[in-house]
Amino acid sequence: MTVLSQAHAGALGAPVAAQQQAREDLAAAHRLAVWHDFSEGIYNHFTVAVPGSSDSFLLPPFGLHWSEVMASELMEIGFDGRQLSGEGIIQRSAYCIHAPIHAAHPKHAAVLHTHMPYVSTLTRLRDQHLHAVGHLEAQLVDQIAYDEDYDGLARDPSEGQRLADILGERSILFMGNHGVLVTGRSVAEAYDRLYTLERAARLQVFALWTGQPLRGLSSAQVDRVQDQIHNTPLHDAASTTYKPGYQLHFEALRRLLDRREPDYRN
Repeated sequence: MTVLSQAHAGALGAPVAAQQQAREDLAAAHRLAVWHDFSEGIYNHFTVAVPGSSDSFLLPPFGLHWSEVMASELMEIGFDGRQLSGEGIIQRSAYCIHAPIHAAHPKHAAVLHTHMPYVSTLTRLRDQHLHAVGHLEAQLVDQIAYDEDYDGLARDPSEGQRLADILGERSILFMGNHGVLVTGRSVAEAYDRLYTLERAARLQVFALWTGQPLRGLSSAQVDRVQDQIHNTPLHDAASTTYKPGYQLHFEALRRLLDRREPDYRN
């Protein structure tokens, strides 16, 4: 992994507003992850592809606590490991995991990796699957891929490529004995998915704690939920003003953040 000392102009031709939006959203996601107990201080990593670029992503300098991350401090990192703009050090595992996954498919614009407690609890079980035993789980199960072959710390891009191959075009990767990785077409979509996933995992862990048999949904019930999620509207706004639930949720979270920690935008 090489690092360039000179500043990089960034994604040529991309609207400045889109790049600033991506920066603010990624900074907000780090702050929110502290609120929601998804973070491990300075460890784990959230990234987003630079709008207008096909080969770079944004990443905070390693060593910042997630409660300190600000939009202006994000570094632009090339898929080849070059530091294109910004100052600070690059966490090795962030580059090795995220670059191959960003490169694998355009839908992986935002890549969020955490060791958040309830999903990570499931990854420690012999059967780490999120089972369709409830409403939230039924919305997510078709998006999940599973890595059953833990291979140590990600210190080489080949590990990121291995994970990218397992993930494919799905948006959630359960990393056995490790944690979880969630992607989205935007930070808003990925963060909402991460939030929903941890809630679903928490409910499943609580259900397992009771020691009672789980009340599983039938395949027909799961199919119905999936059809409703993908093919029916969430609300009745006009088509010109319609926003998906993940966007509304993330905008609401950012409003809270604007009142409590507005410096994330700086």
